[in-house]
Amino acid sequence: MFILSDQPSIANQFIAEMRDPVIQKDRLRFRMNLTRLGEVMAYEVSKALTYEPKEINTPLGVAKSLIPSEQPVLISVLRASLPFYQGFLNFFDQAENGFIGAFRQENEGEDLTINLGYSASPSLEGKTIIIADPMLASGKSILSTIEKLKEHGIPKFIHIVAAFAAPEGIQHIESNLKSPFKIWTGVLDEKLNDLYYIVPGLGDAGDLAFGTKL
Repeated sequence: MFILSDQPSIANQFIAEMRDPVIQKDRLRFRMNLTRLGEVMAYEVSKALTYEPKEINTPLGVAKSLIPSEQPVLISVLRASLPFYQGFLNFFDQAENGFIGAFRQENEGEDLTINLGYSASPSLEGKTIIIADPMLASGKSILSTIEKLKEHGIPKFIHIVAAFAAPEGIQHIESNLKSPFKIWTGVLDEKLNDLYYIVPGLGDAGDLAFGTKL
């Protein structure tokens, strides 16, 4: 597992501002910080992809470079992931894209359940996919998303990328996901509370980015 905040970088300022209740009131800044964090995470994930040598003819000669040998498929878990996912799309601008609509359903006295709605994806057979979801809380939505995505083919590797994660969600994925994968997170927080929100976290990322929902 990769934890970005374990090392000092400007990304820690983005994370701190997203947590701050005063700065959170500026939705534009919240979305921009989430996008910028997505760009930083995209750069880190890019180091784990495969590359091939290529010669580039410049006006003054020939330069050698390492170019990605394949493009990943980017998966956005709607709606909260949209700004975070945009950071990945800014870097992997030639990637194919898939979209999953997922929302949590909390029934009093019952366990948290995840409902999946809209789904659209290219073929994932034998491909590397990057799932961008800013909040990795219980881990249930990620597992449900992956099972739904497998209807479009079995990927060869799954990069699960979150801005904030809880230990319970990490453990749940590591115990139940059988496909080859790696988890990347901006920060690993303390725990989940009784309502399955990350603590200290930041609140509801979707509401902070787009406003409250009915």
